[in-house]
Amino acid sequence: MLDPWIDAYAERTHGLTVSAVRALFSVANRPEVVSLAGGMPNIADLPREAIGEAMASLIRDRGTQAMQYGSGQGEPFMREQITEVMAEEGIAAHPDDLVVSCGSQQALDLVTRVFCDPGDVILAEAPSYVGAIGTFRAYQVQIVQVAMDDRGIVPQALREAIAACRAVGKRVKFLYTIPNFQNPTGVTQTVERRQELIEAAHELDILIVEDNPYGLLAIEGEPKPALRSMDDSRVVYLGSFSKTFAPGFRIGWALAPHAVREKLTLAQESATLAPPVFSQFAISTYLHQFDWRGQIQVYRDMYRARRDAMLQGLTENMPEGTTWTHPTGGFFVWVTLPEGLDSQAMLPRAVSARVAYVPGTAFFADGLGSRNMRLSFCFPPPERIIEGTRRLGEVLRDEIDTLRTFGIGSGSGGHLYRDITSGPAPDIT
Repeated sequence: MLDPWIDAYAERTHGLTVSAVRALFSVANRPEVVSLAGGMPNIADLPREAIGEAMASLIRDRGTQAMQYGSGQGEPFMREQITEVMAEEGIAAHPDDLVVSCGSQQALDLVTRVFCDPGDVILAEAPSYVGAIGTFRAYQVQIVQVAMDDRGIVPQALREAIAACRAVGKRVKFLYTIPNFQNPTGVTQTVERRQELIEAAHELDILIVEDNPYGLLAIEGEPKPALRSMDDSRVVYLGSFSKTFAPGFRIGWALAPHAVREKLTLAQESATLAPPVFSQFAISTYLHQFDWRGQIQVYRDMYRARRDAMLQGLTENMPEGTTWTHPTGGFFVWVTLPEGLDSQAMLPRAVSARVAYVPGTAFFADGLGSRNMRLSFCFPPPERIIEGTRRLGEVLRDEIDTLRTFGIGSGSGGHLYRDITSGPAPDIT
């Protein structure tokens, strides 16, 4: 049906597109399909009955406060407790420098709105979080993705990308990075690489936006120090309770230098008046009355079993020529397919075989990633994960047999991580 308002929409709506992950929901949520697609946390191990009783007490005893308007910056008690959570990753913060948001996704939206005009450049890892790419496009900015390896962003590639942008008069507003168990690759920046990025930010005079929803979900070793713990002047830190508690409450936050925090608060007030007040009271109650650190350890153990099942299933079921990352936390594995396979073109066949994934092209702003796919291990139980990899392996082998039978060429290619350190410079015109 023709949209009668097509000529009335703002130009920025042209950047609004359906998320590749959301587009799969109707299919991936069918019970017969093993969904290795969405990054939905598994909250079955929460003490839901006890939490329910605490919420009932909250409404009974403090409902007139919890269900009222609140502060645009977020409730003071909530901001105080968030500083305690961030201390687990070495961050020393003052509650006044925090802005509570409706999930970290809204915090990212606010940061982008505050800093970016149409045509500005945002740097991001190649590949990067599909939700961030969607947000940046909505604000009509240009996304330049920077090469990464198994230690995170390559500092020399970052320097070259910034130099190339500035050489043609482009304004680079910030570097967006997910340092811990990155979405979609599962890669974690080493401490040395983090220090190099901080040094590069000072040298090149740029801001770093650190998105860290998975940092406390380390399943090998302890959480690494946040970038923000290394520098409080050039890092805006985004956090969330969606992965460490439950996503339905929609509470995240931004920790920013003081002047930036003031702008974010004004932007928050214009967007929502105040972040969800009842959700803040509910999460505060949870943090105060329950062993939230112990619950995070429960999550870590549960996700470790699922990660191990994913790696076992890939090892047992993937055809020769397939490679994948080995995450030490978080939710995701990044798979590189044998030469000639296209994850987007192959998706309907996979769904018919009752397994779902997210094609790699969703995580690039320029259409790369056809030989990649993101697999999520956070939600299905281990036996379903292994079954999903078995089904996926059969699909891959069928695709390879088809290529051999019909003599189809090798396709558009692809690599584990995009490499822009060689070859032509990124398109920044």
